[in-house]
Amino acid sequence: QVQLVESGGGLVQAGGSLRLSCAVSGRSIFTFNVMGWYRQAPGKQRELVADLSSDGSTNYADSVKGRFTISRDNAKNMVYLEMNSLKPEDTAVYWCNGRSWGTDYWGQGTQVTVSS
Repeated sequence: QVQLVESGGGLVQAGGSLRLSCAVSGRSIFTFNVMGWYRQAPGKQRELVADLSSDGSTNYADSVKGRFTISRDNAKNMVYLEMNSLKPEDTAVYWCNGRSWGTDYWGQGTQVTVSS
């Protein structure tokens, strides 16, 4: 059974940093086509924050470019989201996602709150 478990969320002041971690079990992350992070703020739709394809290419939402970095550690079967220069508008629930041939796997989500 594939499981994704996020950690690292919390409360931080604007301008601060957080690193989200996604621990994947049940299959190796390099067998996914894409690993990504999504978020949903109150009253808004879930949106893609960043993703990392199996070929190493990355994709970021315009709102986080230059501030967030997605990475993976194949040996540890982990995916990370390094978030710097956080803004109040980054406040949301963040989910880790793994996509494999049209099938999506999701974690339970972790709350990130950025105070002004």
